[in-house]
Amino acid sequence: MPRLALKLALSLAFAIAGTPSVGLAQNAPPTPPVAAAQFDYYVMTLSWAPGFCDLGGKDTSSPECAEGSGQGFVVHGLWPDNEFRPNPEACRGQDATPADLDDEHGVYPNDRLAAYEYRKHGTCTGLSAHDYFATVRSVRTRLKIPEMFRAPSEQLKMAPEEIEQAFMTANANLHPDNMAISCSNGELVDVRFCLAKDLSSYAVCRKVARHTCQRGSLVVAPVR
Repeated sequence: MPRLALKLALSLAFAIAGTPSVGLAQNAPPTPPVAAAQFDYYVMTLSWAPGFCDLGGKDTSSPECAEGSGQGFVVHGLWPDNEFRPNPEACRGQDATPADLDDEHGVYPNDRLAAYEYRKHGTCTGLSAHDYFATVRSVRTRLKIPEMFRAPSEQLKMAPEEIEQAFMTANANLHPDNMAISCSNGELVDVRFCLAKDLSSYAVCRKVARHTCQRGSLVVAPVR
């Protein structure tokens, strides 16, 4: 079935089932302050660490690429995004302090990435580094990773639609037009999720969704 037809069929199935629009996990920690800056929605990107490492990430000496790390999906970033306007980047604001980075420990793979992500994307939310990292943590806690991706010890081969479906099964009210699968050289690179600014629901983001991987099958590399 062509990808567009499959997306329409899945969306219709959700509509027939009467799925409500609000959908992030309801047992999540308290929601941080709502971003004050002007943008349409957030994009949370979870990198598949084994794929990132295979495609050059190991040269960065990031800890998720170390043998025995056991890392699967890790936070790459939470980005303010616009559907029709340019995405904001590197806005005015203070850099994250060491105390701010202490707050985010356990969210990003390393402090260097956390500091970079706040400077490039977090400053454009209007949130302090403390509140931005709290927002990232809240979103990551709410997103459920399908069991098959927890720590696969062997290589998987899956169609992008199958990866999407696995996440939709694990996360209530997540639809194909709320997400995208990214690939490179036939490997899974990351999964992107669009969320409302107030984090109350997933957001429709056709700009993001239409760039999902178009390959018939992807390699999901095993954890290290």
